[in-house]
Amino acid sequence: MNFHPPAPPRHSKPLGPLGFVLTMARNPLAIWGEGAFREPIIKTEWLGVPTVIVSEPSAIRHVLVENAKNYGMQPLRQRVLRPILRDGLLTAEGELWRRARKSLAPIFAPRNVAPLGRVILRRCQRFVEGLEAQAGQVVDIAEQMTLLTFDILQATLFSGDIAGDAKGLVAATAGLLKTMGRVDPMDVLDAPPFLPRMTRVLGARSLGYFRRLIAATIERRQVLMAKSPKTAPRDLLTLLLEAEGLSRGEVEDNIITFIGAGHETTARALGWALYLLSQSPKARATLEAEIDAHDFDDPDPYGWPDKLPMTRAVFEESMRLYPPAPSLNRAALADDELLGVSISKGATVLVMPWILHRHQKLWDRPDEFVPERFLPGPREAIDRYQYLPFGAGPRVCIGQYFAMQEGVIALGALCRGLRFEYAGENPPRPVQKITVQPEGGLRMRMARR
Repeated sequence: MNFHPPAPPRHSKPLGPLGFVLTMARNPLAIWGEGAFREPIIKTEWLGVPTVIVSEPSAIRHVLVENAKNYGMQPLRQRVLRPILRDGLLTAEGELWRRARKSLAPIFAPRNVAPLGRVILRRCQRFVEGLEAQAGQVVDIAEQMTLLTFDILQATLFSGDIAGDAKGLVAATAGLLKTMGRVDPMDVLDAPPFLPRMTRVLGARSLGYFRRLIAATIERRQVLMAKSPKTAPRDLLTLLLEAEGLSRGEVEDNIITFIGAGHETTARALGWALYLLSQSPKARATLEAEIDAHDFDDPDPYGWPDKLPMTRAVFEESMRLYPPAPSLNRAALADDELLGVSISKGATVLVMPWILHRHQKLWDRPDEFVPERFLPGPREAIDRYQYLPFGAGPRVCIGQYFAMQEGVIALGALCRGLRFEYAGENPPRPVQKITVQPEGGLRMRMARR
């Protein structure tokens, strides 16, 4: 029997207004009832605004691709994210978003991302060596994966050239996600903007430090590029500063977006993958055999997702069960129709990977850990719009190829040298902040293989 990973229980009765607000503030993943995982579309209402949850692939394609111009960013999502990301690619809209997307897309083209595979591999191998020195100990692997992906990010984005303490930046990132990344009850109730949100008050200090450090890093790089352009690292920061059409503020906002949405999402996927493997001896044995047969001196790690199909399958199944971005929130700009259901202007339309990836009508054994479903062959039978770890349409994640490369290389390197066993007293509890995180971390004992 396959492992059933932990998830919040699905309620059988409506939560009621107060229960909804309190549950939403504690953990948005827990607001969903059993019907959401069975029905292709559900229409309800919140504070007088129609709300539609869409879990049917053709309807999702309509919302995210075919009629994407009719679906803007949902106000609640913007209230939570814009204070942190401002005009970054995740929160920008309209002409600002179109201009930024056009400027940023070439930076993440394969010709720029492929050479970073070697950097990622070196950082992963060095990180694993540090963990091997702690073999036998219990560590919070969720925290360790945050450190690893941040190390990769600072190497690929900044070439390690940060104007300040890297550990301070990691701490500031964690502080932002624990406070400002949470849904505030005042936002759920659509309270006026002038009323204070405690989540933002608590996170203001981290955000200020975060932005000052990024600004100083940018200034230092600009000075280097002006004085000695040939010696400036050809990393993502240099490519950002060379991109046409981006203001200095937009460069800053997008760096913060890459840090918050980039390294954090990959860190969560890796942590959950190691936990899932610890509960699935058969899958772990298959993955380890694949890794043991692989040439880690391969000069082109960019191709590893295709060369390590089981490793990739485990990483993808981890993102299915614990999608790094659990909700794609839109608002209808004009009337529309989905599966015979009328969508009025202003309605909230939700595409929820958390629900979609566990939907009973779309998946065989949806609540079980079955990485084999993502191996070549079965993988091709999965509809493009039933699996959305990186979104879809014009707003598909710009760094998806980088993230997949990073995830497979890191998982391969980690499982080559170490084996992880879950050491928590109780199963981890997934909670939604910006990403799906294990509340209280993932305590795991490390052993040398």
